[in-house]
Formats: sequence, structure tokens, C-alpha cells
Amino acid sequence: MAESRQNLVIVKLRINEENHSVVIPSSKTLLATLREDLYLTGAKPGCFNGDCGACTIIMEGMPMKSCLMLAVEAQGNEIITIEGLNNSPLQQIFIEEFAFQCGYCTPGFIMNGHALLLNEANLNKEKIKEWLESNICRCTSYEEIEKAILKAIANRNG
Repeated sequence: MAESRQNLVIVKLRINEENHSVVIPSSKTLLATLREDLYLTGAKPGCFNGDCGACTIIMEGMPMKSCLMLAVEAQGNEIITIEGLNNSPLQQIFIEEFAFQCGYCTPGFIMNGHALLLNEANLNKEKIKEWLESNICRCTSYEEIEKAILKAIANRNG
């Protein structure tokens, strides 16, 4: 059944330092809006219930599961997607450390790792594991991912 016009809303979003305005159903998730309306496909659909982390974005400096949030709830917040990182050092380190296999979960892990680096000053393996446990990879061990983040911390510190 088609969405009725009365349920459409104008949503204004600030994503990757750009303003966007979309007309969408009020019930549309941020993930669906990013992918279908703004063509920002780095955040991936996975479980649709917040368990896998493939849809992770950064909002106001914190990692968020975009599948769990309505687009209307994101208005007024600064959002960064994997496209907004523009080949960040962490992305390069993931390549250097082979911290991916199929790559489907990689954007979510990078976004979570980027937020970790933004928010935590004193990092150790336990803190990294705590942050990464909200994301799932079915192809590789988490060792390479942890190693990549540890390398990013070492590069950041000096």
C-alpha cells in the first residue's frame, strides 16, 4: 500500500558538513533516508534491530545505529557518515592492517572506532573491546580490527 501524502514531512539534516532537505514519510528511518534519498550508502542495512552495527553513523560525536532512529529524530544534529571521513587515517590503517574481509561491516567498525578516538583519551584494549562489542563481523577475527585501532591510537599519540 502506498504511503499517503499526509504522512510526508520535510526533514532537514546536516550530514558531512552539508545541509540536506528531504520529503519523506514520518516513519522512515535515518538509515533508509541516508541510503534511498541522499545516496549515502556507506551505512549498511543488516539486522535492522541495532545488534550488528553495520549502520553505524556518528551523531554529535557519538556512534549511533541509524536503523534504530527515525530521520525526523536526527534533525538539528551534526551527523557524519563514512563518506564524511574522506579517507581518514583510520580508514587507511584498516587497509594496512587487513582489518576487513568482505567489507560489509567495515564502515560501521570504522565509524565506531572514529568515535572512540574522538571521545576517549585514555585507551586500552579493554576499552576498545567495550566499544567494539556493539558491532559484529562474520568474516574475520576481531584481532585485526583491534590492532588497527591500537595503531591509530599510537599514531595519534605520537
